[in-house]
Amino acid sequence: MRKGIYAIIVASALLLLLAALSLRVGAVSVPLLEVWNSLTVQHSPDSFIILQYRLPRVVIAVLAGIGLAVAGDILQGIVRNPLASPDVIGITKGAGFMAAAVIFLFPGAPSYVLPLAAFLGAIVALVILMLLSRRMTLSPSSFALVGVAVGAVFQAGIQYLLVKHPSDVNMALLWMSGSLWGRDWQDVLSLLPWIAILTPMVWLRYPKLNVLQLGDEGSAALGLNVPRQRFLLLLLAALLTGSSVAAVGSIGFIGLIAPHIARLFVGGRHQWLVPLSALIGADLMLLGDVIGRVLIIPREVPVGITTAVIGAPYFIYLLRRERKNA
Repeated sequence: MRKGIYAIIVASALLLLLAALSLRVGAVSVPLLEVWNSLTVQHSPDSFIILQYRLPRVVIAVLAGIGLAVAGDILQGIVRNPLASPDVIGITKGAGFMAAAVIFLFPGAPSYVLPLAAFLGAIVALVILMLLSRRMTLSPSSFALVGVAVGAVFQAGIQYLLVKHPSDVNMALLWMSGSLWGRDWQDVLSLLPWIAILTPMVWLRYPKLNVLQLGDEGSAALGLNVPRQRFLLLLLAALLTGSSVAAVGSIGFIGLIAPHIARLFVGGRHQWLVPLSALIGADLMLLGDVIGRVLIIPREVPVGITTAVIGAPYFIYLLRRERKNA
């Protein structure tokens, strides 16, 4: 318990530090004193930049990081595999495919259609996973393999659309690489209710997640309706992923790395794992955004690319570790 509290305190302090750094850096560097004056509603020449551009960007990065990390924690708990995450098992790819379809096939669609399409794509990917997994009766490892196959199919669909419509490829690539550029308070208000409602719902189900660590037979022996609980938890993961991807695009590795790092500190106890994963996910998202904004000033590297650079080596490490433990 004490270790979990310390880990949450450290992750929270790091979040505040990264948020302050994110408000400070960019094409226009703002001194920390000016940042503080802007946040405390005092007059500052940089108030408009801080309050209308950088602060909503920080907030939406935190919210999306929380959503993707908590979704990854759910999936790793259900599949009982640290390599599971929304992007690995195809939910993120489903959201990306539907968003790409709107960009290419309906270029004149209103702006609110794109997030709705991404959200719908995540749900469709989940439904396909459920159907192919025979209503959750297959083993967790089989479910993960089915998810990889579903993700590959959606990725092939995205590649087909890119080849078929080369004139619109720039916008699609920017969105599918994951970007926080141009996000405003309207985007924050669109994502905030989902994260604020779904994350506590996941945390309240931590006893179910803890029991599922015992395996299907052990969980059933304790009176848990395994197929029903697995379905509900997967639905929560899909909703968190869909809402996050709809807001910031397809960003990988957050849902994979954050829960695994949290597990190193608090083990498999989801009463601590869920909040710590959420904080680490927000930290990673902010870190990736800060790095992307300072690499080639005044241009930006999309946050999805920087998180991939951070996450890919860690993913390889996990693969090597799983191979050694096999």
